[in-house]
Parts: sequence; structure tokens; C-alpha cells
Amino acid sequence: MISVHMTPVPRSRVVAYRDDGPLSRGMGALVAGQLPPLPPLVVAAFVIAILVAIGVAGSDDWAVLAFAVTLLLAGPGSSHPHDGRLDWLAPPMLRLIEYVCVAAVGFAHHVPPVLIFALLGALAFHHYDLVYRIRQRVYPPPWLSTFGLGWDGRLIAVSLGVVAGWPAAGYALLALYLWGFFCWESATCWLAAPRSGTETAEGE
Repeated sequence: MISVHMTPVPRSRVVAYRDDGPLSRGMGALVAGQLPPLPPLVVAAFVIAILVAIGVAGSDDWAVLAFAVTLLLAGPGSSHPHDGRLDWLAPPMLRLIEYVCVAAVGFAHHVPPVLIFALLGALAFHHYDLVYRIRQRVYPPPWLSTFGLGWDGRLIAVSLGVVAGWPAAGYALLALYLWGFFCWESATCWLAAPRSGTETAEGE
């Protein structure tokens, strides 16, 4: 069982909301929090909007990785404390870009809509659960974003499925894995959370 109450409290709730994967966190470690999160993320969003507009999402070769590579501009900002006045915008911007990229690539490669929405549903469930548990001070274990792949790993996985020539299978496998992992982790996390209220009072 996961010992949730022993999970260290993150330096900033905003950083925890980012859902960075190992690659992004490694890039952040290289700059030791010296790079503010918003400027590179705004640049990445602008470039990705252009990539979507010119139809790169429909590419069958390595060009489709341009979405993941471009968004990795936001990776070095992962170690910043996010204590600026507008730094709270970083997590919702990452969510929006990830969802748009997943949908754009999926529809461009004629992935069945049910598989696209299944994958988006897994992401939405995870992000809602992440926000709610942090609001309740039930902090997630540090390995959650590693096995959940993070926004960086998930975009790379989607792109590799396209490059391999199996976009539909890639979406299906990724959705199945994420639903299974996120549901299991969420359930064990909440079951291991310290009880409060009536139950706690009775125990005393």
C-alpha cells in the first residue's frame, strides 16, 4: 500500500500540477531553477499552433515528433519554484497544449474517435485527480509522474505510434495503460490517506 502521508510536500503546488515526466524533470535539473517557466512555454505554444495550422499533425514520418520536441522547450522550467505573479498559468497551458496535440494527431491519422476520447479521458481523469488530491493535501507519490510518463513522455509515445505505422493501436495501448495505472494509483492513494473527522475522533 502506498504511504501517502509520508510523501514529501512539494515546494510549490503549481509545480506539482505541471505533471512533468522524467525527461522534463531532467532538463529542469540542468538549469537548477534559473529559467522562468512562462517565456519558453509561450514560445512553444506559438510554434505548436503554427505546426497544427500547416498540417504537421498529419505527417507519417519523424516530423510528427516536432510537437513533443517543441513542447520540450518548457522542460527546463520544471525546476523553477513558479512563484511569479503569472506562473500559475504554466500547468493549464501544458494541459491545453497536450490535449490539442493528442487530438490533432489522432484525427489527422484517422484514429477512431472513441480511442482519441479514451486517451483524452484518461488524461482528464488523472489531472482532475491530481488537482483534487493536492487541494486536500493528499500529495501524490514522487513516482506517479514517472510511470504516468508525464506530458513529455505521453506526447513522445503518441508520436512513436504514428511513426511505427500503428496510430490506432498506439492510442489504444496508451489509453489502456494510462486508465489502468491512473485508476489503480488513485484508488490506492486515497485508501492509504489518513482518515479524518468522525473516524479519527473515534480512534482517539
